[in-house]
This record gives sequence, structure tokens and C-alpha cells, in this order.
Amino acid sequence: MNRREALALIATSAAFSTGVAYGGDQRNGQVDASPGNVFTPRQFGAIGDGKVLDSVAINSAINACNKAGGGVVYCSPGKYLCGTVELKSNVTLYLEAGAVILGSTDVKQYTPKSGPDPNSDAGQGHLIYARDVENVSIVGPGKIDGQGHSFWTPSNRTPVPDNERWSDARHLDWKPNARISPMVELVNCTNLRLESIELTGASGWTLRPINCTRVFIQGIIITNPAIGPNTDGIDLTGCQHVLISDCFIDTGDDAICLKSENPYGNTPRLSKNISVTNCIITSSTNGFKIGTATQGGFENITFSNSTIVSSAPDIASRMIAGIAIEVVDGGWIDGVVISGIQIQDARAPLLIRRGDRANPFPAAKAGLRGVLIDGIHATGAILTSSITGIPGMDVEDVRLSDIHIDTVMPGSKEWLHSTIPDVPGDYPQSRMFGWLPASGLYCRHVRGLSLRDVSFTAPAEEWRNTMIFDDVSKLNINGFMTTPASGGVPPLALTDVQDAWITGASAPTNSSSLARIDGRDTRSILFTGCDARAAEQLAVISSVVRAAAVRGEFNVARE
Repeated sequence: MNRREALALIATSAAFSTGVAYGGDQRNGQVDASPGNVFTPRQFGAIGDGKVLDSVAINSAINACNKAGGGVVYCSPGKYLCGTVELKSNVTLYLEAGAVILGSTDVKQYTPKSGPDPNSDAGQGHLIYARDVENVSIVGPGKIDGQGHSFWTPSNRTPVPDNERWSDARHLDWKPNARISPMVELVNCTNLRLESIELTGASGWTLRPINCTRVFIQGIIITNPAIGPNTDGIDLTGCQHVLISDCFIDTGDDAICLKSENPYGNTPRLSKNISVTNCIITSSTNGFKIGTATQGGFENITFSNSTIVSSAPDIASRMIAGIAIEVVDGGWIDGVVISGIQIQDARAPLLIRRGDRANPFPAAKAGLRGVLIDGIHATGAILTSSITGIPGMDVEDVRLSDIHIDTVMPGSKEWLHSTIPDVPGDYPQSRMFGWLPASGLYCRHVRGLSLRDVSFTAPAEEWRNTMIFDDVSKLNINGFMTTPASGGVPPLALTDVQDAWITGASAPTNSSSLARIDGRDTRSILFTGCDARAAEQLAVISSVVRAAAVRGEFNVARE
């Protein structure tokens, strides 16, 4: 129900109501619904002054609306101080402009809802809650405010040295006390709709639809401060047939995060048929993320036509990753398409990671495959984008096209020779490896990787290779450009790479070569149509590489 439809229904109800505004007549505690089935919390005793607790009145209005067969619970302008508000089937909660559901700062006012671990990031206390219902909407230009700052205290941690601020996060300056998370928890709902509403001041996660079917989230606003610990925006968990569009999300933790876990049952539900588009996303952690909880599967996911921006330009406030795609808990990803995304000031624009943190529900389809990313323009990067698996657990079938990444943090000479551990059980994030030996893209343990029309820029003081491929098979590079590195360092480095075709790649000015090739397991490397005029030679090949492993045809060399 959009605003025009809601107002028309309210007007119809007002025309027929007698003695009680917008909601029928109340005599001896009994409510007779008006013809439009519109109920107001004030009719049930709500004050709306932000001081007197109004959640009992709002819940009474919701129950009456549900018993009448459905309709609208209309909140007129005012501040409704609330504990837990529980939605029921066939009820639209409509907040008029100037209407605010204001979360109580007393955690005792929130009714615990069993299922999740009460001590987890997503616990048992919620401001808005629904479970096992259908045809539920939260709409209107009003606001839901959790007063999250009331639940945090300074952490008084030791200040981080300047040379470590690249791995810091501002929200670590604060720690949560007992709090409400998620602020809006919607469980096992069918036909769920959120429109135009503003959700602000979450003390933990903001909005979690979990195990829901047919979910429509359109034009909502989510605002939480960058310092807010665990203040995720939308945590879509085990949901199917979902459309998220035209949203503005500015929050302290992951902005839009798809997860696979099931605290209300056992086996996680498959997340599938999900489209996210036309959003403006601001965060200090991750912009669009799949993971970290990845116990089940993700299929048919699209993310398009959106802007991702860091909360602030200082290093500790920047996003850890603009786009993060992770499988670390035994689940799987099969079918993700991302297109048309502008990323500004993320530490790393892109992270694709397969790890082995846990495996509670072994699945035959376990893995990370079928990812297509097209049309990404990223500026202000600090850390290296990466695509990494672990030995025996490759990332598979990843295609990147029309990608440009601009890096502003130059890499020092010693980083070029860094040894990078696999850390299979570590929490996945772009800063997990520290400073990588590549400035633009680092790829390891990948099978089936296609790069088309990719370009990179880095500061003049950059000493690292632009792209590194280690234990990568079925590699295809078609169109590659980059700025030069100091010391003539070649832009491409291939180690233990098999079945690679590199075409249309250009060596930057004063490079020793276009590529450095190493590794005893290297085989079947083909260069065609590459421009090595600005380099001393096409490739520098280690003595451990077999002579027949590398071939070149129709390349242009320096005269």
C-alpha cells in the first residue's frame, strides 16, 4: 500500500466514523471497525508525547485491526514511546509525516522473542517484530527511531598508532551494553512490504527479514551514525523472491548484507531470487555484502545501478570493502550478477573470498562460483581488491568486465615480496591479509577467471605489481591497462598458473616487462596481441618454468 492508497482509505473511514476519529467506535472496551478498517493508537489510549509508553495502545490497535480481517493502523503525528510492537497478518502500520515510533531506552520494555542467542549481535529484543504472518506492511513518511546511542558507552581502548589506522574502525571506540537488535525483526513472513519509512538510531542491526517470502523494500531511509557498533542496515537472511530498490542507507556497519543462518530452526533456508537496485549506500564497513554467515546457499542474486560511498574520507571511517562476496561456513554461492556500481573511498573496492571457518551443514553444492561483475568504477582505494580461495577449495567461474580501480595509497618496495598466509579460518575481510604484494587485484586459488577491459591507476610511488595470479587456472585476460610502477616492476605476475590466455594487454612506460612468470606448475600460457612497446620485453620467465610453458604470437615489442 502506497501513501495515496493509505490516505484514500483513511479518508473513506473518516467519512463514515462517528464520534471517534479514523477507526470506528469504542464502547465498553469493544471496537467496531469503520468501513475502511482504519484504527488509530490514540483511540486505544496512546498519548504520543514521547514520554508516556504507548506500545500497549499500538499493539491493541494492531490486534483489533487483525481481528477485523485486516486494514490500517494509522499513526498520526506525534512521538509514540514504545517497547516491543508486534505486527499481525493483514495489517498495514502507517506512520504519517511527523509520526515517530520512539524506542524506549529501558531494555525491560522489550518482550524477549525466543530463538536467537540473546547475547549475539542479533538477539531477542526488538522494537518492531512479526513472526509467521502474511500481508504485512510498514509504510508512510514517518520514522522509527531506536535511540541507539543510549545503549553504547565509550570503549576507552588504547589509541591506534597512525601506521595502523588503515586497519582500524571508528565504531571500536564504542561498546554496546544490553541492547535491542535487530531493531526491526520480521520472521517467516509472506508478502512483506516496507515503503518510504525512515529507520534510524538502531542500537544494533536495523532491519532483518529472515526466512521471508515475497519481500518488497522500496524507498526506505536507514540512518545510523558511523560510530555505531554492529549497526547493520538490512540483513536479508534466508529470504526468497525479494526486491530492494530506491533506498538510501547510511550506517555504521554493513549496509546491505545477505546472510544464511537460521536461529529460529535448524537448517538454513536457501536465499534466492533477490534483486537490489537503484540504491545510495554509505557505510564504514561494507557496502553490499554476501556473508559472513554462509551456512546455506545463495542463488540468483543481482545488485545494480547503485552508488557506494564511505562514511567519511579519513582512513578509520572508510568502508572495509565496497562489494564483499564470501563463503566461509560450508554453504554456497551460485549465480551473482553485479553491474553499474560507482564506489568511492572504499579501502578495497572488491573482495571475493572462499574460506573454511565452520561447516555445520555440509552441502554437496558447497563453493563459490558463478559471479559476474560488470561496470564498476572505483576511486580512492587504499587496500588491494582480492579474489581468494584456499588450497583444495578454489573460487570458481568469476568474470570481471569494464572495471576501473583507482588506488591512492602507494605500496612500498618491501611489500612486493610479502609472504601471504592462506588463513582459512579467519574472519573474511579485505584487511585480513594486511598489505598485499599487488596494488590493484590479488588472485589466488581460483579456477575459471575472466578479466575483460580492466584498468588501474596508482600513485607514482607505487612499487608493486598491479595484478598477481597465484595458483590460478583457466585464466583469460582481454584488455588490460595500468599506470607504471617504480623500478620498472612488471604490472602482471603469474605464479603456478595453468591454461591462461592474455590478449590486448598493454605494458606501462619504463616497465622491465609486461609480465613476470614463475612457478614449477606453470603451463600453457599464451600471449597474443599485447603491446609491449613501452617495456624492455614481453615477459620475464623464471628458470623453474618449463620452456614450452609460455608462448607468444602477434604481440608488438619495442623496436
